[in-house]
Amino acid sequence: MNLLPKIRPESYLKGLLYSLLLTGLYYSSHRVMISWWRRADYTYCYLVPFIILYLIWEKRNSLRQTVSHPEWAGLAAFLVGLLFFWMGELGGEFYTLYISSWLVMVGLCWLHMGWQKLKAIWFPLFISLAMFPLPNFLNTKITLKLKLLSSELGVAMMQLWGMSAYREGNIIDLGFTQLQVVDACSGLRYFFPLIVLGILLAYFYRARFWKSALIVISTAPLSIITNSLRIALTGILYEFWGAEVAESFFHGFSGWFIFMFSLGILLLEMWALNKIFPKTGEKISLKAKGEETTEEMGEKIRNSKFEIRNFFSPPQFVVAVILLGATLAISHGVEFREKIPMKKSFVEFPLKVDKWIGVRRFKERKIIDALDLSDYAIVNYEDPEGRSVNFYVAYYETQRKGGSIHSPSTCLPGSGWIFNHGGEIDISTSGYNGGSMRVRRE
Repeated sequence: MNLLPKIRPESYLKGLLYSLLLTGLYYSSHRVMISWWRRADYTYCYLVPFIILYLIWEKRNSLRQTVSHPEWAGLAAFLVGLLFFWMGELGGEFYTLYISSWLVMVGLCWLHMGWQKLKAIWFPLFISLAMFPLPNFLNTKITLKLKLLSSELGVAMMQLWGMSAYREGNIIDLGFTQLQVVDACSGLRYFFPLIVLGILLAYFYRARFWKSALIVISTAPLSIITNSLRIALTGILYEFWGAEVAESFFHGFSGWFIFMFSLGILLLEMWALNKIFPKTGEKISLKAKGEETTEEMGEKIRNSKFEIRNFFSPPQFVVAVILLGATLAISHGVEFREKIPMKKSFVEFPLKVDKWIGVRRFKERKIIDALDLSDYAIVNYEDPEGRSVNFYVAYYETQRKGGSIHSPSTCLPGSGWIFNHGGEIDISTSGYNGGSMRVRRE
């Protein structure tokens, strides 16, 4: 006799209502998120939903055997999620909206299932964070750091091999040619997937916490070292086979090989930890983790007939629907218009400032499109004493969700520039209004 609870018919209607409300709130932001998955750096995100489904399926017995106990404590996570929604909407940041949707989902699960049942699926909920692409400014910072580290270590490996190699930023001079470490070689493309892989291995690794943590932490240096090896091999083989090595089959195959090689290193690391620090029961297992026994096997089989009163229970459902509905109505009913200030074209920017005489410079069209700026000015000024100043200013007419300014500090170091001084400084404007203005110097 099957004593496991059946799903009430009204539960399907509740799920449908939740789906409609959540779609109304997060459709636009998650549509952009999925479009970003097409970028080479985030193609691994397509696999994350399937991983989540498998992890939940693995816990199917625990979920069936554990009775749901709706708890008001989940309202805390739910309300924080709604707060993040407004921060993301008003601040124009997609990642905040993604975190909002995650917190709202966790809150709903907690409200309806209770803490004990939520603990059974904590890992699938945690790994779902891997679906969200990082904010542009953080993405760029990590990319730059990984590029520089990969380039530096790659050059060191080539020099150890006996080659003459010199690096300026991400440009490697081999004498007979120059290599530029672009995004595809920077390590970011394999950095995040390798971290996700390390977390999954640690989850299925029956070991003490410090061993699992070590597996996850080791993915970062492993990704950098293996990608540096890839750069070094490209430089070494370039001398024998020319540009085809950097642009043809080897370039793509080497990336796949390096990733599989990294997986092998992680598995070898787990084997070594078991050998050096043995403990009974520590192994890799794909069996369900933390299976729970039935909590209340005597629960009555639920009535399969639809009852309208059951649709409005528990009260947590009513409160959640009211809050989601109000948030959706306000977000679509109030128009948050940007106030675009009046401006003059930067073509009118003066070329003569006191004794300084400037010469205007222009960017290529493809660079303007990549930066997505509205207007800019580049002027090289020089005074009678021969001193020179390169002046650059960009104007962004709008910064909607997903858009951000492009600071020179995120790209110039890759070309070999070194910022010795930076930060905010005050410059005198006595010649104009008798005061000063604060500017940022990179």
